[in-house]
Amino acid sequence: MTAVRRMSGWLGVVLVGLLLVSLLVGEAQAQAAEGSASLLATLWKWAPLIGQGFLLNILISVLAMTLGTIAGGALGLGQMSPVWPLRHAAQIVTQFFRNAPWLVLLFYCILLLPYELRLGGLVIPMPAWIKATVGLALPVMGNVSEIVRGGVQALPQTQWDSAESLAFSRSQTLWMVILPQAVKPMLPPWMNLYAVLIMATPLVSVVGVEEAMTLTRFALSAENRSDLLLPMYLALLIAFFAYCYPIARWTARLERRFAVKL
Repeated sequence: MTAVRRMSGWLGVVLVGLLLVSLLVGEAQAQAAEGSASLLATLWKWAPLIGQGFLLNILISVLAMTLGTIAGGALGLGQMSPVWPLRHAAQIVTQFFRNAPWLVLLFYCILLLPYELRLGGLVIPMPAWIKATVGLALPVMGNVSEIVRGGVQALPQTQWDSAESLAFSRSQTLWMVILPQAVKPMLPPWMNLYAVLIMATPLVSVVGVEEAMTLTRFALSAENRSDLLLPMYLALLIAFFAYCYPIARWTARLERRFAVKL
């Protein structure tokens, strides 16, 4: 685990080094070409716009994770229901969305969800980024369902038996005994899933959402300079790495902390 952390840290250093090298090479090319603006100045000019797009990536990931966690938690508990039709239905839904391609689900949500919702006289717009958020929440729901099922079933049967001996009902046992203990081992895989989700948010650029990847392509098209290609995409890569790396470190710390025999 220490070697992996060191490797991840060195990866960040390598990415920053590549960005600096590409900036130096680009600056040399800009000076050799007459009328070319400074590469660093051009990056700085587009940084606020691309930064706004990156904030949209974060917003989409947070909302998708929230929706997926709520729906996936209910679905995961449904997989352990004593009522077999509910249990089998929850298992089918879980496996379908867990194994469906994320991009296909995005396209379905973009094409099938309406552009606006009418509730009486109230009209609620449904922009592309909201529909994309729903599209990402669906596979998150399937994965969270499996995390919840695995976390609950990982607890020993003696926990259920002890609660039953104290005259707890099944629902009381679940909410007062089982889930409080299962949350801890569920946190690391849940955080890993969020890291995967934030890295998957550039997929929404394919369906027309103006997030960081889309705005980076727009900036490259507006500048029409081949020497900007590597620095701009490297800067975007570093932004995602800087956001995800602390999550990975925190996840590893939680895994060590909760790696105890329950």
